[in-house]
Amino acid sequence: MFVRNAWYIAAWSDEVVERPLGRRILGEPVVLFRDSAGAIAVLQDRCCHRGAPLSLGDVVPRGIQCGYHGLVFDSAGQCVLVPGDHKVPPGARVRAYPAVEQDAFVWVWMGDPEHADRSILTQYPYHNDSRNWPHQHQTLHLRSGYLLVLDNLMDLSHLGYVHKGTVGGDATTHVEAKMRTVRTPNGVRFERWMLDSVPPPTYVKAVGFKGKVDRWQEIEFVAPNAVIQWNGAIGAGTGVLRDWKYDSAREDCFSMRLFHGITPETENSTFYFWSSANGYNQNDPSATTQLFEEIARTFEQDKVVLEAQQQRLLELPDGPLVEIHGDAARIHARRAIDRLIAKESGAMRYEHRASEDQTAPLKPGE
Repeated sequence: MFVRNAWYIAAWSDEVVERPLGRRILGEPVVLFRDSAGAIAVLQDRCCHRGAPLSLGDVVPRGIQCGYHGLVFDSAGQCVLVPGDHKVPPGARVRAYPAVEQDAFVWVWMGDPEHADRSILTQYPYHNDSRNWPHQHQTLHLRSGYLLVLDNLMDLSHLGYVHKGTVGGDATTHVEAKMRTVRTPNGVRFERWMLDSVPPPTYVKAVGFKGKVDRWQEIEFVAPNAVIQWNGAIGAGTGVLRDWKYDSAREDCFSMRLFHGITPETENSTFYFWSSANGYNQNDPSATTQLFEEIARTFEQDKVVLEAQQQRLLELPDGPLVEIHGDAARIHARRAIDRLIAKESGAMRYEHRASEDQTAPLKPGE
C-alpha cells in the first residue's frame, strides 16, 4: 500500500532531456517530457487512441507525439492534433499529473491533484550550492519494496557488516554507537555518535586520517519518501561537542551530505535517487568524484542485500520477524507512513507493538 497524496521524485532533472522518459510510479506508468519552453510535464503513459505507450513517441513543438498514429498531446494531457483530421475527437486526452522541478529533482504528485500543495515539497538546497557542497548523483533501480529500502536507511548498525570496506569499518563501533531518536511532525530524526573509533576506509581515502576519530551521523526521514543525512568525523578528542555537533569547518574534518529519495515503482521494486556531496575538499573535483564512487560502491552492496531480502520474504512470507534495540528509528519511520496511509484510507494498515522509545535520548557528552 502506498501513500498517494504526496510528492515523489520521478527523475533527476538531467534525466529528462530531448527524449520522453517512461517510468512506473506507485504502479502507474507515466511519461516525462519537456515542453517547447523547457517546462516539465508528466502524463499517463497511454495514448487514448489505441493504448500505445507515449514514451515510445517523440517530443514535438506542441507536446508529445504518440509513436503509433501520431496524435499529439500538450502538457495538460489534451490532444491538440490528430494527423489527417480537421478536429480533435471529444474526450481525446490523457491524465496529467502535477509536477514540479526543484533542487535538481522532478517531483510528481500521484494522488488527488486538488491536494497537490507545493509548500510541502521536501527542501534540499545543498544541490544548489556547488561551492560549499559539490555533488554527484545517480538513480538505482532496486528489485526490492520501498519499505525495505527505508528500513535499511533507518538502521545503520548494518554498516559494519555490509560496508566494512567503505563507510562502515568496525562492526562493534556501530552496534555500540550512542544514539538518540526523536519523532518529528512528519517523520523521525536520529543521531548516532561513535567516539574514539577507527575511521572507515572511505574516510581515510578522503582526508587521510592517521589515528582514531569521533564520528557522527545525523539522519532525518521526511515521510513518505525522503531521507536527509549528514555524516562526519574529526580526530578523536580534537573537536568541540556542542549540542551534538562538532565544528565541521576545521581542516582536519571529514564531512559529507547524502540525499536518499525512495520512490516505489511497484510493491516489490523501487527507484532510489541518491546524491553524495563533498563538504571537506570542495575545490577539488576529483575529491567529489572519489567520494561518489565510494558511495556508489556502498549502495551497490545494499542493492545485493535488499534484493536478496525481498526475494526471501516473498518465498517465506509467514515467518516471524523480531525487533531489536537498533530498530527504534525504523519503527518510528514505519509509523509515520502508517499515519499518512490512515489519513487517506481511514484505517491503519498495521501497528507495531514495540516500545515507543527503544533508544533513550542521550544528553550531549554522555
